[in-house]
Amino acid sequence: MNPQILIVGAGPTGLALAYSLARQGVPFRIIDRNAGTGTASRALAVHARILEQYDQLGLAKRNIDCGHPILSLDVSDGLKVRAQLKFHELGKGLSPFPFILSLPQDEHEKILVDELSKIGVEVEWNTSLLSFEDSGQGVKTVLQQQGHSEETAEFAYLCGCDGAGSMVRKGLELDFPGGTYKQLFFVADIETVKPVDDMEKMDMYMDDDGFMLYMNVRNAYTKRILGIVPEEFNERTDVEYSEVNEYIKNKIRVSAAKVNWFSTYRVHNRVSERFAKGHIFILGDAGHLHSPTGGQGMNTGIGDAINLGWKLAAVVLEKADAKILGTYEQERIAFARRLISTTDKAFQTIVNQKLPGTLLREYAVPYVLPAVFKFAFPSKNAFKVLSQIHINYRSSLLSKGKAGKVFAGMRLPWVETANGDNFAPLRSVDWQIHIYGKAKPELTEFARSQSLELHEFPWEASMKDAGFKQDAMYLIRPDGHVALATDGQWLRVLNMYLDAFEIKAFGAK
Repeated sequence: MNPQILIVGAGPTGLALAYSLARQGVPFRIIDRNAGTGTASRALAVHARILEQYDQLGLAKRNIDCGHPILSLDVSDGLKVRAQLKFHELGKGLSPFPFILSLPQDEHEKILVDELSKIGVEVEWNTSLLSFEDSGQGVKTVLQQQGHSEETAEFAYLCGCDGAGSMVRKGLELDFPGGTYKQLFFVADIETVKPVDDMEKMDMYMDDDGFMLYMNVRNAYTKRILGIVPEEFNERTDVEYSEVNEYIKNKIRVSAAKVNWFSTYRVHNRVSERFAKGHIFILGDAGHLHSPTGGQGMNTGIGDAINLGWKLAAVVLEKADAKILGTYEQERIAFARRLISTTDKAFQTIVNQKLPGTLLREYAVPYVLPAVFKFAFPSKNAFKVLSQIHINYRSSLLSKGKAGKVFAGMRLPWVETANGDNFAPLRSVDWQIHIYGKAKPELTEFARSQSLELHEFPWEASMKDAGFKQDAMYLIRPDGHVALATDGQWLRVLNMYLDAFEIKAFGAK
């Protein structure tokens, strides 16, 4: 089969989409105008929801082994720690990955490229998309590899994962509304003289001048620092680390023996007016830009890729009607807009607060940080929001019903059972039925006739705590979200759902 899909951009979003498609055996090409993967650490945080979905694809272990878990966040005012979030405690029982994984983006990309290479997929580096046109039946493109003549190629679908300046988004003439924060920010990766003892802790400094976030990267000597450039440098674009060195030392008492990377930048908050148009989709930074609050940007892009990947695979392999593709924009643009609203308010609160020192220490640190993610302090809701396991597609056309406290569109709640957990079956990346209790013989026979996996979990008290109803029926999507939830094991309702989207299991012949 000829390549059906063209992926433009081989950052984390494009590479995750490529691996998702390859996992289902869908032919595609992935191109990038750069010569290879990035060389700077850039985005660091990989959250629990992405690790869960990576685990489905067999990618989680290698990523975790190459990074290190961040288990807690300390917030100080320079005098003492005023607040603490312990991710591993807040996330306990909610996810198999109750932490933030610190993994530099360049290493992250190399892992994905290598895993693709192992299954015979190579990124076409030094290759640009020059133009494209949606013919109504597919997408006609003109490509050019550096030093070669132009190539004309046609694909069923085009996916723009080509970053904030996306040529694909611009070619679709989509507005990219939003704004830019007035502050100039800096990010630095430095090496310290002495190693740190606690690699598993992240620190935030807050005072009446603003904030600084710092954590260890790669090893015990390398630290990432993010903050606001002092106001006297705000109009410059050529600020160097040496000019903010004393400012950093005075605030957080960190000295650099060596500066590996330093950059200044403006922070944007934007969401494209559309994520899809005809046979063309945009994902990641091409569709949305966020403040660095909570490290949500890259994770949201990878989430886009996982969401679209299985849907494209289903359509290309004739396992679902093409109308299922419309739910990509419906689900992901709604989440991106909610996230922009939340992180923007939180970011404005942090960077714009000018409270007197004493009032800040006694009021802002205990109460501003919880306002970032709108939770009672401390609360498991903090982990749910930060880790993105709270994402739901309740208003999606693919979401039908509710059973117990679990409604369609939710990410399947994670529960540990006597024989493991209920996420292990998700590694098939296929439609499946979950029964927490006992499946009726007629449901078992129906599932067998449709080549649908059916997983029966003997009822345990912890399942009720997670929100499940005993003997209810839950149809799970390939990405681990609940598609259909019914109190009873009603075959007619299940059959109507499958027929509505012409859904067939990937494993069905």
